[in-house]
Amino acid sequence: MRAFIAIELPQEIKDVLAKLQAKLKLAGADVKWVEPKNIHLTLKFLGEIDEQAQKRITAKLEEISSAHQEFVISLSSCGAFPSINSPRVIWAGIEQGDKEVSAIAEVIETQLESIGIPKETREFSSHITLGRTRSSKNRHELAQALSELSLKPLKNQFPASKITLFKSTLTPRGPIYETLQEFPL
Repeated sequence: MRAFIAIELPQEIKDVLAKLQAKLKLAGADVKWVEPKNIHLTLKFLGEIDEQAQKRITAKLEEISSAHQEFVISLSSCGAFPSINSPRVIWAGIEQGDKEVSAIAEVIETQLESIGIPKETREFSSHITLGRTRSSKNRHELAQALSELSLKPLKNQFPASKITLFKSTLTPRGPIYETLQEFPL
């Protein structure tokens, strides 16, 4: 199965991010937007795993979650990788809670590497993916819209109280996410 580890977002935060997506859609760029119901904060993408790997991952996530406490996350501005002027991945940033998210992600990387899950080659960056560009159509307009939004920080907070292991099934209509297990902080 295809799987990933994430922090779920409350519905009111998903609603705020859906409104941001709506504003950015007005730029007319060729973007594959994340369905609002699927927006989350990824800690680790696992790719294809089998049931044995899932059991080992579950055991490690139980250890990790019991060693961490609930904390507050607040959203900051919007941005893009690799840059606003050349957006490929459009995201909402994390302000409060960034250190905690990064620390948990690093522990997950280290602990899962010990059971044979390869470490990510790129450095972890706390963010919530809102969409991915598919072409350069209206890229300039999208960059301008992102720049304008980035001047207006989001002051929305929510508690990060659990880590979730998700199964992701790819379909022609987009991915379907299913919670496999939750690990309270």
